[in-house]
Amino acid sequence: QVQLVESGGGLVQAGGSLRLSCAASGRTFNAYAMGWFRQAPGLQREHVAAITWGFGTTYYSDSAKGRFTVSRDNATNTAYLQMNSLKPEDTAVYFCAATLGGSVWLERFYDYWGQGTQVTVSS
Repeated sequence: QVQLVESGGGLVQAGGSLRLSCAASGRTFNAYAMGWFRQAPGLQREHVAAITWGFGTTYYSDSAKGRFTVSRDNATNTAYLQMNSLKPEDTAVYFCAATLGGSVWLERFYDYWGQGTQVTVSS
């Protein structure tokens, strides 16, 4: 069992930055790939970024590429999403999730989810 708690969301002006954290508790955090998803009002949840457990290979959606950086610290059981050059269209609830296997792009392969943290980007 893994419990995930996100933090670091808030209100920021366009062009600003935020760093989201995802603290994991439970066993074998470093066996899981960690993903970040977001859901804006009225829209489906979408994948943002992911990082594998082994080599730390990273994956980004087109909207995140070049602006967001996903990382993890297995020593502290924490995953991060550094978001720079934020845009109003990045406004959403951001979720972290953990998966033991399968495609890091697809929600159905994730076993555990956090409760989400709100990110609001003003224009």
